[in-house]
Amino acid sequence: MSATQSTYNYKVVRQFAVMTVIWGIVGMLVGVIIAAQLVWPELNFGPWLSYGRLRPLHTNAVIFAFGGCSLFATSYYVVQRTSHARLFAGGLAAFTFWGWQLVILLAALSLPLGFTSGKEYAELEWPIDILITVVWVSYAIVFFGTIAKRKVSHIYVANWFFGSMILTVAVLHLVNSAEIPVLPPAS
Repeated sequence: MSATQSTYNYKVVRQFAVMTVIWGIVGMLVGVIIAAQLVWPELNFGPWLSYGRLRPLHTNAVIFAFGGCSLFATSYYVVQRTSHARLFAGGLAAFTFWGWQLVILLAALSLPLGFTSGKEYAELEWPIDILITVVWVSYAIVFFGTIAKRKVSHIYVANWFFGSMILTVAVLHLVNSAEIPVLPPAS
């Protein structure tokens, strides 16, 4: 193993990069299916594979699965290289990978089943929102912890942009997904 490979945590970067490709293919395939459903309505099979259920799956897969994994991969790679430091809290970095994949899997199961809050780009139900928040806070700890232990005095501009993205998405998620869980009245 080279010195660079032992210095930096490329495992989590590679995991996110591979899943970026996989989720990109899945998300865009669902997009092709729903586009075909608009042309050939007979391709709407039952409630679970109808356009109305697959469209939120497509948008969430492309934005959060494909886009999210690519942002994790690039930010984890860039922050290590520009800081000359291994990722802070390697176990927590691994948690961000597995936690994010669980979020995506839960979204892929719940959206076609019709479990949704009905908010555009914030369709996921509150238990999944809580998991997203835990993973995102862990992501912020890993990213900003790596910057805190950097071996260079300056912080590269790319890291300022990644940091602002992490904080902006956190605020957007908390505000846009805010809801009060309500149980149906007892019969």
